[in-house]
Amino acid sequence: MSGQNVLALSVPASMLPSASSLNSSYLTTQPLAPNHKEEILTFLAERPLQTVAMAGMIYDNGVVSPHNRGAFYGCRDEAGNLKGVALVGHATLIETRCDAALALFARVAQNYSRIHIIMGEEAEVQGFWNYYSEGGQRMRVQCREMLFEQRYPMAVSEVVHGLRLAAQSDLEPLVQVQAQMALEESGRNPLEIDPIGFRRRYSRRIESGRVWVLTENEQLIFKADVQSETPEVIYLEGIYVNPENRGNGYGLRCLSQLNRELLKRVKSTCLLVNETNWKAQSFYLSAGFKLRGGYDTIFLHTQEQ
Repeated sequence: MSGQNVLALSVPASMLPSASSLNSSYLTTQPLAPNHKEEILTFLAERPLQTVAMAGMIYDNGVVSPHNRGAFYGCRDEAGNLKGVALVGHATLIETRCDAALALFARVAQNYSRIHIIMGEEAEVQGFWNYYSEGGQRMRVQCREMLFEQRYPMAVSEVVHGLRLAAQSDLEPLVQVQAQMALEESGRNPLEIDPIGFRRRYSRRIESGRVWVLTENEQLIFKADVQSETPEVIYLEGIYVNPENRGNGYGLRCLSQLNRELLKRVKSTCLLVNETNWKAQSFYLSAGFKLRGGYDTIFLHTQEQ
């Protein structure tokens, strides 16, 4: 998808914050601090499926942490009530209750020069881009993704013996697969851009018990990552089946077994699939996932490019 339609809409000047202030006539924007944690989580919990990535980051790292690779901002009305929460940084995520909050967050984001990705529900990302694009980083790639969710009850499939949490000894093959998947989606290979940081972050994910694998004869057959977890939802990413083992039911059995394990502690699991990847969509539907909505992902040019 080109994104030209996104750029075509104009924005009333009265809706935009001034260059010197991040205030509108009735909303203010400020960085959020550790003491805001419960307030933020309560706000995000109003839509737990759509906000799992942001909320999960706060559960994992806290409101302020270098692991967030950005800063959380809040948008408040005159009474001090939250009208929006945004993570602005390497990955920029937004959850708002009004259009003016999008304008304010866009102004904040324009002051960053190292945003890699903007991601969220289709309408929200398009609205944010309308405000952000004129003074922000240039779009590099835009794609649309479909949100799938799975809940109980689900079909029981044959048990896969050997499906386990990954160990640090699995790091290198996992990093190679994850990097290739990122390259196919974004056009950039993280092992070429930030090899040390990428390996360090994935090693931390393994250490946190977030990566599940099936290996045979030291070869990676299946992997799946828990990217975010909240008390209600787990967000999965990086689901991979070795090409040599596709079509024999390995992927379906592994994913079903993993979901049965994860759904013991949350209400649902979810994942995103590129809208052009019909084969993957069919796979997840056959695994019992349901389509819940459309998402937009915008990859940006950074200073290094």
